Amino acid sequence: QVQLVESGGGLVQAGGSLRLSCAASGRTFSSYNMGWFRQVPGKEREFVARVSRSGGSTGHADSVKGRFTISRDNAKNTVYLQMNSLKPEDTAVYYCAASVNFYSDIVRQYTYWGQGTQVTVSS
Repeated sequence: QVQLVESGGGLVQAGGSLRLSCAASGRTFSSYNMGWFRQVPGKEREFVARVSRSGGSTGHADSVKGRFTISRDNAKNTVYLQMNSLKPEDTAVYYCAASVNFYSDIVRQYTYWGQGTQVTVSS
């Protein structure tokens, strides 16, 4: 089992940047593929980015490609989401998630989830 704690959210103006962090504890962090998802009230949780166990493979949703970058540091048990050129439509609660078996953009294929961190982008 792994516990995930996100941090780094906040209020930022459009065009600004934030870096989200997700610290993991418990079972060996490098055993997990990691993902970032986001959710706004009344909508389904949506995929943002994923990174493989070693960090050698990454994927990003089309809506954030070129602006957001996922990375991980297995020595620090942490996954990051660098968010640049933020837009008001990026406003959401951002969640990190862990999956042992899947390198995926599908919510249900992730087993462990953090509590989320709010990102608000003002226009």
